[in-house]
Amino acid sequence: MKRFSLVIFLTTFSLFGQNSATTCEKLSKINALIQREHVNPKPVDDSLSVFVFDSFIDKMDPSRNIFLKSEYDILSKKYRLNIDDFIKSNDCSFLTEISTVYKKDLLRNKAILEKINREPIDYELKDTIRFYKKAFPIYLLDNQVEKVWRKKIRYQILDDISQTSKNLDSIKANFSSIEALAKNIVIQNELCRINTILQNDTDFEENLYNDFCSYFDPHTSYFSDDSKSSFVASLSKEHLSLGLNVSLNEKSEIIVDELDPNGPAFLTGKIKKGDQIISISNQKETLLVTCASLESISNMILSEANKNIVLTLKRKAGKNFDVLVEKQVIKDEENTVYSFIIEKDIKIGYIKIPSFYADFEDNNSKGCAQDVVREIIKLQKDNIKGLVIDLIDNGGGSMEEAIKLAGIFVDRGPISVVIDKDKIQTSIEDPFKGMFYKDPIVILVNGNSASASEFFAATLQDYNRALLIGSTTLGKATMQTILPLEENDKENFVKVTVNKFYRITGKSHQSVGISPNVMLPEIYETIFQKESNFPTALKNDSITTYIKFKPYFKNSLTEKIVKNSNERIANDSYFNTIKTLNKRIDNLVNQTRTAIPVNVDAVFEEQNNVTNLWDDITFFNAKSIDLNVYNSNLNKYLLAIHPMEKTYNQFQLNALKTNHYLKEAITIIEDFNTFK
Repeated sequence: MKRFSLVIFLTTFSLFGQNSATTCEKLSKINALIQREHVNPKPVDDSLSVFVFDSFIDKMDPSRNIFLKSEYDILSKKYRLNIDDFIKSNDCSFLTEISTVYKKDLLRNKAILEKINREPIDYELKDTIRFYKKAFPIYLLDNQVEKVWRKKIRYQILDDISQTSKNLDSIKANFSSIEALAKNIVIQNELCRINTILQNDTDFEENLYNDFCSYFDPHTSYFSDDSKSSFVASLSKEHLSLGLNVSLNEKSEIIVDELDPNGPAFLTGKIKKGDQIISISNQKETLLVTCASLESISNMILSEANKNIVLTLKRKAGKNFDVLVEKQVIKDEENTVYSFIIEKDIKIGYIKIPSFYADFEDNNSKGCAQDVVREIIKLQKDNIKGLVIDLIDNGGGSMEEAIKLAGIFVDRGPISVVIDKDKIQTSIEDPFKGMFYKDPIVILVNGNSASASEFFAATLQDYNRALLIGSTTLGKATMQTILPLEENDKENFVKVTVNKFYRITGKSHQSVGISPNVMLPEIYETIFQKESNFPTALKNDSITTYIKFKPYFKNSLTEKIVKNSNERIANDSYFNTIKTLNKRIDNLVNQTRTAIPVNVDAVFEEQNNVTNLWDDITFFNAKSIDLNVYNSNLNKYLLAIHPMEKTYNQFQLNALKTNHYLKEAITIIEDFNTFK
């Protein structure tokens, strides 16, 4: 099973049914706020029209099997260069026309799918299918629609069938029974998705607002009250929660994976690990899991407006049953700083910072910076001689917390330069005098380390206060704030980019990322999405600064340590194997694939290649080391008082014992202590 967090933002589209003037009025207010507050506002012109129109079409019809070419050509001619003019004239009726065409095409596709479901499928028909990495032109002709859908459904069925066994002969021998089941699942899922879109008339308008906002940069976005509360909850270590984690099984079903023994789901006494979630309801709206987007599911679960949730569950082959769960404020273990000790020749502290969380509502300093200080105090009582700070997969959060955290490790002086919409430079000073911790530090980063993580890591790198190891970071050097659309508006908000930040050297990592001192290959790094992949990402630039600062360690020392590390990595079979696997992943995911025949042999071979790669990755990850990782004495005492936390603590500890990146980090710290 692949575990995941329901904070994944994908996009679904539904039909527009709101008043055109009201929509345009809200767009005008969004534009006014952006023009007033954005660090780099752009005019509402033909370029915006093209971006919004193309984004609309690409997201509504990514597979190019909904709109006809003739329909697209008419819509494109009328609106692609003119959306800005319609908005300015307070006429958003273009949404009504697009939605009318979209609805008609969805109903046509629904009828075709129902027809395909009634009829046998010819698997002997000679045909090929091609997959594109980027959006491609609308090509569909009226007489091609059924053929396109038959091909798509045939491929999806064969793909499902190919995952049932690694033995092709067995699949062929049992093809009829396997095919009947796969056909029903594939077609019913497609019909369910179409019906969900047809029945929902609220998302379409909100997605227009988001496309409009993202024209200015990828991180400016519209928030309804629900989406705002979901976003804020995701950046907090304590929030209203059901107290359960879920996973996707091999059939893409959502399964209850873990229950917090202190959480409301467990305390109902009715929910067990392994239960399948069929639907989720806030008692006003019900989302069927097989049809709904992860975004809508995430919003319903995380929104603080939805305090009571009804889960419809299924246990093995039993009947569906409903459970009402009232959310409670509980600690999010996956979004909380924690620490361990690693002992080799010396004791070294390890601190994981999953995000730069903060208490955005109460301002009572319950943020990650304070928690890091608390963990350092625990570790110092055990006489550590160095510290590893893990920012891998830390997507950022509160910039205020990042500033505080940088100040803990820097003696004095500026830590960054910020520029606002008026191009005024402001130096951010270390908020604390002196250093809370003075021994060597290694920071772990990867391609998912972003924003506040990059701010913090760049500061310590520039001061030679820490050595960064890992892969190049995401490349986001901008700050956002959430503002109401109007002063007393409690339902509509915009997260708007208000500042760009620069390193004390005057350089920026915007759109290029931070290069670690020591580059470590990481599995899947070739498919991580980076800031530069977004078409509206702000460009990289630099400024002139006259800041003077004193590096903590001498360059000659860090250069010697980096040289030793690079020599170890070059001869390390673990990291060399990652490079080989990444090439295979890149060939599978990023390279243009040739057309393949739509038959069981070809699809099985393709699926088998994917399965073999996944098996090789799984087998490779199972090759472990056994680092001597354990809890600090104070944490052992706290676990004795709170035994409910032992399970998750053991899960964290076991993961670190096999961590090759941590192994290199502690070796680097040992070098620091040897050479300094």
